[in-house]
Amino acid sequence: MCGDCCYGEGGILIEENEMKNIPYFLWISPHEFSARFCEKRNSRLYLKTGSNNFCIFYDRDRGCLIHFAKPRRCSSWPFYPAIVNDKETWEMAKDACPGMNQSCSFEEFVRQAMRVENGPS
Repeated sequence: MCGDCCYGEGGILIEENEMKNIPYFLWISPHEFSARFCEKRNSRLYLKTGSNNFCIFYDRDRGCLIHFAKPRRCSSWPFYPAIVNDKETWEMAKDACPGMNQSCSFEEFVRQAMRVENGPS
């Protein structure tokens, strides 16, 4: 929750169901959400970044302003397939992300990812 992964020019793709969930959370229409907070690239919608190069919904003092409705890409961090499927990529992500448990083994990380993906037993 440090916001490091919220910094940088847009890589947060908005999926179709998020075009309903996020505007609903913000009490605005999908059209207004798209017009104010998204940009179209390669025929897809992405969240904009602010003038500080952070996600338009990230505030340094308050964190994610849409935390309860944030995009799946954000809520699934750090359990991205590229990280879960490759130990070297996991090591790089662990070194770069202060929020990842530095003492966690790759095997335990993969088990945690499976629990997150499959839900509670």
